Amino acid sequence: MTAIATPATRPPPRRRLLGRQPLGYLFVAPYVVFLFAIFAYPLGFAVYISFHDYFFAAPGAIVERPFVGLQNYTDALADPVFHRAMLNVVIFIAINVPLTVFVGLILATALNTAIPFRTFFRASYFVPYVTASVAVIGVWLWLFSSGGLVNSTLGPLAPDPSWLVNSFWAMPIIALFATWKQLGFYVLLYLAALQNIPEELYEAAEVDGAGTVKRFTAVTLPGVRPTTTLVVITATITGANFFTEPYLLTGRGGPNGASVSPVLLIYTQGIEQGHAGYAAAIGVLLAIGVIAVSLVNRHLLERS
Repeated sequence: MTAIATPATRPPPRRRLLGRQPLGYLFVAPYVVFLFAIFAYPLGFAVYISFHDYFFAAPGAIVERPFVGLQNYTDALADPVFHRAMLNVVIFIAINVPLTVFVGLILATALNTAIPFRTFFRASYFVPYVTASVAVIGVWLWLFSSGGLVNSTLGPLAPDPSWLVNSFWAMPIIALFATWKQLGFYVLLYLAALQNIPEELYEAAEVDGAGTVKRFTAVTLPGVRPTTTLVVITATITGANFFTEPYLLTGRGGPNGASVSPVLLIYTQGIEQGHAGYAAAIGVLLAIGVIAVSLVNRHLLERS
């Protein structure tokens, strides 16, 4: 006797649209609303502003905001201040991201072993991350001022002019500050990744005669590769949006724009000078650049 195959019945349209668990949409709805209100709508409105000669006015006031097409983007791409701001972002990321990955992984590896006062050190590295930037910036201003501790220690080797008013050293000092300030968060990510690596892998490598360095390169690095991708992308996005550091450390991007950032430029142009369309164009260009760099980083790291 041959079996007769019966065609599978298709689920009703409502089931196909809502899935097996339609209640799940209720749980994700608050985040969808949050995502739209905080990210999607402002981003779309920024793109709209970037194509207009936009001016912020009092509620209810009728103000002409003519459409200018790509003029704001053309002005931004031709502005030497914008060029310097983008160069500063490249310098910042080139210092901050490798230091964050290298130091964060080394510290996390050390804190993952049975060292004395391990809990104390874990908390110590996380304290700067949760401390207000305004508070800790005062300490760095004291350290790197012309009469600060660093210059007093270096003596004649200290740069002249001093670090934060030096056009060459201002950006590296800002990148070092941001690395130190945010390092605790990335150490925490690496600690979580390290604790998910099976201990049997280290034991097998040790049986095969692998030393400390070999176990690190053969077991630890591959084990934390997804976390490294996350750290690189997160540090890149955070670094491209730095604002507080140059605003407070170098007096709004000094000296002579040597430490100005795109977000600081957006603030001065859009809020202080009222060129909202131009500021929005800078923001859109920055977002495009960050997305492109993040995608390239992800592709290279995942391929390796």
